[in-house]
Amino acid sequence: MRNATVDYAIPRSKLADAKARDNKFNSTEAVAELIERAKRSFTDLAKSGEGGEMLLFLLAERFLKLPQVLCKMDLKTDARMHYHGADGVYAGVTPEGILKLYWGESKIYGDASAAIRDCLSSLAPFLTEPEDEEAARERDLLLLSDKADLSNPTLTAALKKYFDKSSVMSKRVQYCGVALVGFDAPFYSKGDAKVVADEIAIASRTELAAWTKNIGARLKTEKLDKMEIEFFCIPLPSAEGFRAAFLKAMGIKE
Repeated sequence: MRNATVDYAIPRSKLADAKARDNKFNSTEAVAELIERAKRSFTDLAKSGEGGEMLLFLLAERFLKLPQVLCKMDLKTDARMHYHGADGVYAGVTPEGILKLYWGESKIYGDASAAIRDCLSSLAPFLTEPEDEEAARERDLLLLSDKADLSNPTLTAALKKYFDKSSVMSKRVQYCGVALVGFDAPFYSKGDAKVVADEIAIASRTELAAWTKNIGARLKTEKLDKMEIEFFCIPLPSAEGFRAAFLKAMGIKE
């Protein structure tokens, strides 16, 4: 995760410009500057959810092949403040030319039920609120119309047409979700105890039935059961340990 901070926190076009400059001058200076800028954009708050947000980014891009189209870290004006909006915005296009806009949300909690509840509760407004200037997603949509970035100017211009209210393309958008919950799992070893990886895999598959039932019930409560949502469940030895390890790896906390 630490080695992917620039991919996550810096808009693609800025990274492409830095690489071009370094190639021109046979240097690494421009990219190195972006690495430092990316690291400074993360908060040092112990309860920060930015580790979960970045993990969501990596899983969405690498496993679901959904590119991030709005870089929220680049919108922050204070490293200790969180950007108010979705935890990420990702996109895919169907063969019929429908833009599938995936609103992202992540929660890393000690308790699985609480993580699932709060994650879907936070995600719901972006998917279910009617089209209106007061809708939760409206701010992100305005930002997308201006700051959507796919590094390729032609592709970016084509994407932005979907957010232009005067364009017919704005009617060809489907709202979807991509969610991640991380939580403490009882099947990891405690202290110096040893456990076999296969045993963890078997235990996680057993627990998956309960997680799935919980997710299904919460989807109905939030009226999201008819929506397309990609859902990652990440069982952890410790949610607090994950946050602490992330801050340490980023060089933010000792």
